[in-house]
Amino acid sequence: MRGTRHGPAVRRRKLGEELRGLRLAAGLTSRDAARLVGWHQSKVSRIETGTSGVTGADVARLLDAYGVREPRSRAALEALSGAADGGGAGWWHAYRGVLPPPYQDFISLEAQACRARTLETSVVPGLLQTAEYARAVTRAALDGVPPATVDALVRVRVARQEVLRADPPLRLEAVLDEAVLRRRVGGPEVMRRQLCRLLEWSRLPHVRLQVVPFARGEYVGLSGSFVIFSFPNTSDLDVVSLDHLTSSLYLERTEELRAYGAAFRTMQAQALSPEDTSDLIAGIGDGA
Repeated sequence: MRGTRHGPAVRRRKLGEELRGLRLAAGLTSRDAARLVGWHQSKVSRIETGTSGVTGADVARLLDAYGVREPRSRAALEALSGAADGGGAGWWHAYRGVLPPPYQDFISLEAQACRARTLETSVVPGLLQTAEYARAVTRAALDGVPPATVDALVRVRVARQEVLRADPPLRLEAVLDEAVLRRRVGGPEVMRRQLCRLLEWSRLPHVRLQVVPFARGEYVGLSGSFVIFSFPNTSDLDVVSLDHLTSSLYLERTEELRAYGAAFRTMQAQALSPEDTSDLIAGIGDGA
């Protein structure tokens, strides 16, 4: 299964690329590296291609062999192995029977991140949804799925929100299209309670909520929703997640990260201030 003990596949691939680069910079072949750490060459190759999990201790041994001593670099690379979460299976492991691998990867990234920047153009971000709103969205997106599966997916959606209550909590910056607030998902009462919940979340010091109003016209976010995850130690670990109906696409290249980061900053500048956003949400809620 992807995304548990050794972190999601997207981070394993990135770690493998980084380790391969350090090995080459040290002038070593994969056979040389294997000999230095006492492994079979195939293990080094599997780690570098991201097809095999690796522990924080394994990463440390390779970094010793490659002469990497700088603490910040070592911490960043060890974090890619999932060492920061203690090396154990995440809580979502209990739901592996109903969660597709891409969703497991997404939750794993979210659980390890220190910051998330998200744009949503159609629905309330999952981390801010009420259970009844989440149920309505899940039923619509997965028409025909058994009720027990819907119940499990709603529990997962609610459990994910614990990252906002953790110590330290995930820092969440969300930009929403006004359409998110206007669409009556689940009916008027469900939507009214969801808008009230948004106001509650927005009062937390680590949650920044902004809305791009219809009056702004066209803006870069019309191309689709995305999430940028950032991790402790270095921005080199950042990942952009693009969700599709049946899968997720992860972007990790430096130029892609810069482009999405710049786009998000532009949208924040175009959006209403957090204070004006709260006023808009309250006004729409009163009329829901």
